[in-house]
Amino acid sequence: MQFTSPEELRSAIRKGEFQAPTSGFAPGFIQTNLAILPKDMAFEFLLFCQRNPKSCPVIDVTEPGSFVPALSAPTADLRTDIPKYRVYRDGILVEETADIRSLWTDDMVAFLLGCSFTFEEALTQNGIPMRHQQQGCNVPMYKTSIPAVPAGRFQGPTVVSMRPIKEQDIVRAVQVTSRFPNVHGAPVHIGNPESIGIQDITKPDFGDAVEIKPGEVPVFWACGVTPQAVAMESKPSLMITHAPGHMFITDLKSEDFSVF
Repeated sequence: MQFTSPEELRSAIRKGEFQAPTSGFAPGFIQTNLAILPKDMAFEFLLFCQRNPKSCPVIDVTEPGSFVPALSAPTADLRTDIPKYRVYRDGILVEETADIRSLWTDDMVAFLLGCSFTFEEALTQNGIPMRHQQQGCNVPMYKTSIPAVPAGRFQGPTVVSMRPIKEQDIVRAVQVTSRFPNVHGAPVHIGNPESIGIQDITKPDFGDAVEIKPGEVPVFWACGVTPQAVAMESKPSLMITHAPGHMFITDLKSEDFSVF
């Protein structure tokens, strides 16, 4: 399935014609994580993002009550334009849905946070394949023992995404992803998963397990699913997020977020 523009892909999502993970789609455009909170929690969450920029790099924030991300996709509707949403109440995942219009209220604020799917295109262009794309599944994501810097009521573990990289390609992978600090940037860990509290690499907390072949090393990047882990621990009354791997596609070009 091919799309000629982010708007065309969002239209397909809105119509229920596309409900898959978005890795590999809309090449050249920024994909984002989503977190929606009531207005009375928004400042604390913005502060949390500011204190954890690798996990939660802010791309756009809506006005209270607005479901239109005016700076990043002014024709979009954040209530319908993500393939799958998650609804957390008091830290418990209570629902997955493709449409949150019935849940939207006039005091909601939506945060769009940079996503590592953006730099995957740059990695593949440099001859570094993405195993989850090869296997046709979601990228594996793990809760770690690395604590996020707390802000107000928001605290919890850092979540990372993992991609197996050939040993000889690791330096290049670090160089390539370092160019994109607004979409998680360089890896936060390379090698032994247990060093960051991951006991079983074959059992991700989010997404799907992927094969790690001989001569490959697991490489971990900070992940925008961190707010979901934080929601589970901090237990806000309500947080609506994207389902892991099912991102929002903006109109922003990836090359505009490269620092060199």
